[in-house]
Amino acid sequence: MKIVILDGYTENPGDLSWAGLEALGELTVYDRTPFDEAEILKRIGDADYLYTNKTPLSRAVIEKAPNLKFIGVLATGYNVVDVAAAKDRGIPVTNIPTYGTAAVGQFAIALLLEICHHVGHHSQAVHEGRWESNPDFCFWDYPLIELAGKTMGIIGFGRIGQVTGKIAKALGMKVIAYDNYPSDAGKEIADYVSLDEVLTTSDVISLHCPLFPETQGMINKDSIAKMKDGVIILNNSRGPLIVEQDLADALNSGKVYAAGLDVVSTEPIKGDNPLLSAKNCFITPHISWAPKESRQRLMDIAVDNLKQFIAGNPVNVVNK
Repeated sequence: MKIVILDGYTENPGDLSWAGLEALGELTVYDRTPFDEAEILKRIGDADYLYTNKTPLSRAVIEKAPNLKFIGVLATGYNVVDVAAAKDRGIPVTNIPTYGTAAVGQFAIALLLEICHHVGHHSQAVHEGRWESNPDFCFWDYPLIELAGKTMGIIGFGRIGQVTGKIAKALGMKVIAYDNYPSDAGKEIADYVSLDEVLTTSDVISLHCPLFPETQGMINKDSIAKMKDGVIILNNSRGPLIVEQDLADALNSGKVYAAGLDVVSTEPIKGDNPLLSAKNCFITPHISWAPKESRQRLMDIAVDNLKQFIAGNPVNVVNK
Protein backbone atom coordinates (compact mmCIF):
# COMPACT_ATOMS: atom_id res chain seq x y z
CA MET A 1 0.00 0.00 0.00
CA LYS A 2 1.39 3.36 -1.03
CA ILE A 3 1.04 6.57 0.99
CA VAL A 4 1.89 10.01 -0.43
CA ILE A 5 2.14 13.30 1.44
CA LEU A 6 2.05 16.24 -0.96
CA ASP A 7 3.24 19.02 1.37
CA GLY A 8 4.64 17.73 4.62
CA TYR A 9 7.17 20.43 5.50
CA THR A 10 5.04 22.78 7.59
CA GLU A 11 3.72 19.88 9.68
CA ASN A 12 7.14 18.29 10.02
CA PRO A 13 10.17 20.44 9.13
CA GLY A 14 12.38 17.78 10.70
CA ASP A 15 11.55 17.80 14.39
CA LEU A 16 8.89 15.06 14.24
CA SER A 17 8.82 11.51 12.88
CA TRP A 18 6.77 10.02 10.04
CA ALA A 19 7.28 6.54 11.56
CA GLY A 20 3.59 6.10 12.36
CA LEU A 21 2.67 6.36 8.68
CA GLU A 22 5.75 4.44 7.53
CA ALA A 23 4.45 1.49 9.56
CA LEU A 24 1.24 1.49 7.50
CA GLY A 25 2.69 1.39 4.00
CA GLU A 26 5.31 2.61 1.55
CA LEU A 27 5.57 6.33 2.35
CA THR A 28 6.68 9.14 0.04
CA VAL A 29 6.84 12.64 1.54
CA TYR A 30 7.17 15.79 -0.55
CA ASP A 31 8.03 18.96 1.33
CA ARG A 32 6.01 21.05 -1.11
CA THR A 33 4.06 20.43 -4.31
CA PRO A 34 3.40 23.11 -6.95
CA PHE A 35 -0.26 24.02 -7.44
CA ASP A 36 -0.27 22.41 -10.86
CA GLU A 37 -2.73 19.61 -11.59
CA ALA A 38 -0.37 17.70 -13.85
CA GLU A 39 2.39 17.73 -11.23
CA ILE A 40 -0.02 16.87 -8.43
CA LEU A 41 -1.28 13.86 -10.38
CA LYS A 42 2.29 12.80 -11.19
CA ARG A 43 3.19 12.82 -7.52
CA ILE A 44 0.03 10.99 -6.47
CA GLY A 45 0.77 8.30 -9.05
CA ASP A 46 -0.77 4.99 -7.99
CA ALA A 47 -0.96 5.89 -4.29
CA ASP A 48 -3.73 4.31 -2.23
CA TYR A 49 -3.67 6.90 0.55
CA LEU A 50 -3.02 10.61 0.17
CA TYR A 51 -2.35 13.45 2.60
CA THR A 52 -2.43 17.16 1.81
CA ASN A 53 -2.22 20.29 3.89
CA LYS A 54 -2.68 23.22 1.52
CA THR A 55 -2.09 21.59 -1.88
CA PRO A 56 -5.48 21.74 -3.66
CA LEU A 57 -7.19 18.56 -4.82
CA SER A 58 -9.70 19.42 -7.54
CA ARG A 59 -12.38 17.21 -9.03
CA ALA A 60 -10.15 16.63 -12.07
CA VAL A 61 -7.29 15.43 -9.87
CA ILE A 62 -9.48 13.22 -7.72
CA GLU A 63 -11.18 11.62 -10.73
CA LYS A 64 -7.85 10.86 -12.43
CA ALA A 65 -6.03 9.35 -9.42
CA PRO A 66 -6.48 5.65 -10.25
CA ASN A 67 -5.97 3.88 -6.91
CA LEU A 68 -6.99 6.58 -4.46
CA LYS A 69 -9.02 5.24 -1.52
CA PHE A 70 -8.42 7.79 1.25
CA ILE A 71 -7.62 11.51 1.53
CA GLY A 72 -6.32 12.96 4.78
CA VAL A 73 -6.07 16.71 5.33
CA LEU A 74 -3.24 17.68 7.69
CA ALA A 75 -5.31 20.54 9.10
CA THR A 76 -8.75 21.35 10.45
CA GLY A 77 -9.97 23.27 7.40
CA TYR A 78 -10.57 21.11 4.33
CA ASN A 79 -11.66 23.60 1.68
CA VAL A 80 -8.59 22.69 -0.41
CA VAL A 81 -10.27 19.37 -1.28
CA ASP A 82 -13.28 18.97 -3.56
CA VAL A 83 -15.07 16.86 -0.97
CA ALA A 84 -18.09 16.31 -3.22
CA ALA A 85 -15.89 14.84 -5.94
CA ALA A 86 -14.24 12.56 -3.38
CA LYS A 87 -17.65 11.43 -2.14
CA ASP A 88 -18.75 10.67 -5.70
CA ARG A 89 -15.79 8.29 -5.94
CA GLY A 90 -16.45 6.81 -2.52
CA ILE A 91 -13.28 8.31 -1.07
CA PRO A 92 -13.53 9.55 2.53
CA VAL A 93 -11.86 12.86 3.34
CA THR A 94 -10.66 13.19 6.93
CA ASN A 95 -9.43 16.21 8.84
CA ILE A 96 -7.76 16.93 12.18
CA PRO A 97 -10.40 18.71 14.26
CA THR A 98 -9.01 19.38 17.71
CA TYR A 99 -5.22 19.26 17.75
CA GLY A 100 -4.47 22.98 18.20
CA THR A 101 -7.07 24.19 20.67
CA ALA A 102 -4.66 25.16 23.46
CA ALA A 103 -2.04 26.59 21.12
CA VAL A 104 -4.42 28.79 19.14
CA GLY A 105 -6.13 30.15 22.25
CA GLN A 106 -2.72 30.91 23.78
CA PHE A 107 -1.61 32.70 20.61
CA ALA A 108 -4.67 34.94 20.53
CA ILE A 109 -3.71 36.18 23.98
CA ALA A 110 -0.07 36.51 22.91
CA LEU A 111 -1.18 38.88 20.14
CA LEU A 112 -3.20 40.86 22.66
CA LEU A 113 -0.35 41.11 25.17
CA GLU A 114 2.05 42.27 22.46
CA ILE A 115 -0.40 45.04 21.56
CA CYS A 116 -0.70 46.01 25.22
CA HIS A 117 3.01 46.04 26.05
CA HIS A 118 5.08 45.96 22.81
CA VAL A 119 7.45 43.54 24.49
CA GLY A 120 9.43 42.82 21.33
CA HIS A 121 9.94 46.48 20.53
CA HIS A 122 11.05 47.41 24.03
CA SER A 123 13.41 44.44 24.26
CA GLN A 124 15.03 45.50 20.98
CA ALA A 125 15.32 49.06 22.29
CA VAL A 126 17.18 47.81 25.35
CA HIS A 127 19.55 45.73 23.22
CA GLU A 128 20.21 48.79 21.09
CA GLY A 129 21.45 50.65 24.20
CA ARG A 130 18.54 53.00 24.76
CA TRP A 131 18.00 51.95 28.39
CA GLU A 132 21.69 52.21 29.18
CA SER A 133 21.75 55.78 27.92
CA ASN A 134 18.36 56.78 29.33
CA PRO A 135 18.31 59.59 31.96
CA ASP A 136 15.39 57.92 33.79
CA PHE A 137 15.15 54.48 35.36
CA CYS A 138 12.61 53.37 32.70
CA PHE A 139 10.99 54.43 29.44
CA TRP A 140 8.25 53.29 27.09
CA ASP A 141 7.52 54.22 23.50
CA TYR A 142 3.87 53.21 23.33
CA PRO A 143 0.92 53.43 25.71
CA LEU A 144 0.88 50.43 28.05
CA ILE A 145 -2.55 48.86 28.56
CA GLU A 146 -3.89 47.03 31.61
CA LEU A 147 -6.52 44.43 30.66
CA ALA A 148 -8.12 43.83 34.06
CA GLY A 149 -11.66 45.20 34.09
CA LYS A 150 -11.92 45.50 30.31
CA THR A 151 -14.39 43.51 28.22
CA MET A 152 -13.30 40.76 25.85
CA GLY A 153 -15.94 39.94 23.25
CA ILE A 154 -15.46 36.61 21.49
CA ILE A 155 -17.22 35.81 18.24
CA GLY A 156 -17.39 32.04 17.89
CA PHE A 157 -17.30 30.30 21.26
CA GLY A 158 -16.33 26.74 20.51
CA ARG A 159 -13.27 24.99 21.92
CA ILE A 160 -10.74 27.63 20.89
CA GLY A 161 -12.96 30.55 21.79
CA GLN A 162 -13.52 29.06 25.23
CA VAL A 163 -9.79 28.55 25.84
CA THR A 164 -9.21 32.17 24.86
CA GLY A 165 -12.01 33.23 27.17
CA LYS A 166 -10.57 31.30 30.11
CA ILE A 167 -7.21 33.03 29.75
CA ALA A 168 -8.84 36.44 29.35
CA LYS A 169 -10.90 35.79 32.47
CA ALA A 170 -7.74 34.83 34.36
CA LEU A 171 -6.34 38.24 33.38
CA GLY A 172 -9.30 39.89 35.09
CA MET A 173 -11.30 40.65 31.96
CA LYS A 174 -15.06 40.42 31.65
CA VAL A 175 -15.82 37.90 28.90
CA ILE A 176 -18.86 38.01 26.66
CA ALA A 177 -19.46 35.76 23.67
CA TYR A 178 -21.62 35.36 20.60
CA ASP A 179 -22.24 31.90 19.17
CA ASN A 180 -25.10 30.27 17.30
CA TYR A 181 -24.94 27.28 19.66
CA PRO A 182 -24.50 28.31 23.32
CA SER A 183 -23.23 25.53 25.56
CA ASP A 184 -23.19 24.87 29.28
CA ALA A 185 -19.39 24.81 29.20
CA GLY A 186 -19.39 28.20 27.53
CA LYS A 187 -21.79 29.64 30.09
CA GLU A 188 -19.26 28.88 32.84
CA ILE A 189 -16.76 31.19 31.14
CA ALA A 190 -18.73 33.95 29.45
CA ASP A 191 -22.08 35.66 29.21
CA TYR A 192 -23.71 34.89 25.87
CA VAL A 193 -24.97 38.04 24.18
CA SER A 194 -26.08 39.17 20.72
CA LEU A 195 -23.55 39.92 18.00
CA ASP A 196 -24.49 43.59 18.18
CA GLU A 197 -23.72 43.65 21.90
CA VAL A 198 -20.29 42.12 21.30
CA LEU A 199 -19.61 44.76 18.65
CA THR A 200 -20.84 47.74 20.66
CA THR A 201 -19.57 46.97 24.17
CA SER A 202 -16.24 45.14 23.80
CA ASP A 203 -12.85 46.69 24.39
CA VAL A 204 -11.26 43.72 22.65
CA ILE A 205 -12.94 41.60 19.96
CA SER A 206 -11.46 38.18 19.19
CA LEU A 207 -12.60 36.12 16.21
CA HIS A 208 -12.82 32.34 16.59
CA CYS A 209 -15.49 31.34 14.10
CA PRO A 210 -15.37 29.21 10.95
CA LEU A 211 -15.39 30.72 7.49
CA PHE A 212 -18.87 30.37 6.03
CA PRO A 213 -20.67 32.56 3.48
CA GLU A 214 -22.46 34.29 6.35
CA THR A 215 -19.23 35.01 8.26
CA GLN A 216 -17.06 36.08 5.33
CA GLY A 217 -16.35 39.79 5.62
CA MET A 218 -18.24 40.08 8.92
CA ILE A 219 -15.70 42.64 10.14
CA ASN A 220 -16.26 45.49 7.71
CA LYS A 221 -16.83 49.24 7.72
CA ASP A 222 -20.41 48.81 8.94
CA SER A 223 -19.62 46.47 11.83
CA ILE A 224 -16.54 48.51 12.75
CA ALA A 225 -18.70 51.64 12.91
CA LYS A 226 -20.70 50.00 15.72
CA MET A 227 -17.58 49.33 17.80
CA LYS A 228 -16.13 51.45 20.57
CA ASP A 229 -13.54 53.99 19.54
CA GLY A 230 -10.13 52.49 20.25
CA VAL A 231 -11.23 48.86 20.10
CA ILE A 232 -8.64 46.11 19.64
CA ILE A 233 -9.39 43.38 17.07
CA LEU A 234 -7.77 39.93 17.09
CA ASN A 235 -8.03 37.29 14.39
CA ASN A 236 -6.19 33.98 14.34
CA SER A 237 -9.12 32.09 12.88
CA ARG A 238 -9.68 32.76 9.15
CA GLY A 239 -8.40 35.75 7.19
CA PRO A 240 -11.49 36.34 5.02
CA LEU A 241 -13.60 37.06 8.10
CA ILE A 242 -12.24 40.60 7.74
CA VAL A 243 -12.58 43.08 4.88
CA GLU A 244 -8.95 44.11 5.00
CA GLN A 245 -9.21 47.54 3.39
CA ASP A 246 -11.97 48.47 5.84
CA LEU A 247 -9.84 47.38 8.80
CA ALA A 248 -6.81 49.23 7.43
CA ASP A 249 -8.87 52.40 7.06
CA ALA A 250 -10.14 52.05 10.63
CA LEU A 251 -6.62 51.53 11.98
CA ASN A 252 -5.29 54.54 10.10
CA SER A 253 -8.14 56.74 11.36
CA GLY A 254 -7.73 55.54 14.96
CA LYS A 255 -11.24 54.10 15.17
CA VAL A 256 -9.56 50.75 15.79
CA TYR A 257 -6.59 51.17 18.13
CA ALA A 258 -4.77 48.02 17.07
CA ALA A 259 -5.19 44.68 15.35
CA GLY A 260 -3.42 41.41 16.03
CA LEU A 261 -3.66 39.05 13.08
CA ASP A 262 -2.20 35.61 12.42
CA VAL A 263 -4.22 35.11 9.24
CA VAL A 264 -4.98 37.17 6.15
CA SER A 265 -7.20 36.72 3.11
CA THR A 266 -4.46 35.37 0.83
CA GLU A 267 -1.58 33.37 2.28
CA PRO A 268 1.32 33.90 2.04
CA ILE A 269 0.46 37.57 2.32
CA LYS A 270 0.73 39.71 -0.83
CA GLY A 271 2.86 42.84 -0.87
CA ASP A 272 -0.11 45.03 -1.72
CA ASN A 273 -2.18 43.96 1.29
CA PRO A 274 -3.37 47.25 2.85
CA LEU A 275 -2.78 45.91 6.36
CA LEU A 276 0.98 45.87 5.81
CA SER A 277 1.08 49.66 5.89
CA ALA A 278 -1.75 50.21 8.40
CA LYS A 279 -1.01 51.79 11.77
CA ASN A 280 -0.58 49.54 14.81
CA CYS A 281 -1.24 46.33 12.92
CA PHE A 282 0.57 43.22 14.18
CA ILE A 283 0.74 40.40 11.63
CA THR A 284 2.29 36.98 12.16
CA PRO A 285 2.64 34.28 9.46
CA HIS A 286 -0.17 31.84 10.40
CA ILE A 287 1.75 30.17 13.22
CA SER A 288 -0.88 29.85 15.98
CA TRP A 289 -1.15 26.12 15.27
CA ALA A 290 2.57 25.41 15.06
CA PRO A 291 4.06 24.60 18.50
CA LYS A 292 5.76 21.22 18.41
CA GLU A 293 3.31 19.80 20.94
CA SER A 294 0.39 20.81 18.75
CA ARG A 295 1.96 19.41 15.58
CA GLN A 296 2.69 16.12 17.34
CA ARG A 297 -1.01 15.82 18.22
CA LEU A 298 -1.82 16.55 14.58
CA MET A 299 0.57 13.80 13.51
CA ASP A 300 -0.90 11.30 15.97
CA ILE A 301 -4.46 12.01 14.82
CA ALA A 302 -3.45 11.83 11.15
CA VAL A 303 -1.95 8.39 11.72
CA ASP A 304 -4.98 7.24 13.67
CA ASN A 305 -7.34 8.48 10.94
CA LEU A 306 -5.66 6.15 8.46
CA LYS A 307 -5.43 3.26 10.92
CA GLN A 308 -9.15 3.50 11.62
CA PHE A 309 -9.94 3.63 7.91
CA ILE A 310 -7.87 0.53 7.21
CA ALA A 311 -9.63 -1.22 10.11
CA GLY A 312 -13.00 -0.38 8.59
CA ASN A 313 -13.95 2.24 11.22
CA PRO A 314 -13.30 5.62 9.54
CA VAL A 315 -13.26 8.63 11.86
CA ASN A 316 -13.15 12.40 11.37
CA VAL A 317 -14.75 12.03 7.93
CA VAL A 318 -16.00 15.36 6.58
CA ASN A 319 -17.82 14.11 3.46
CA LYS A 320 -20.06 11.31 4.73
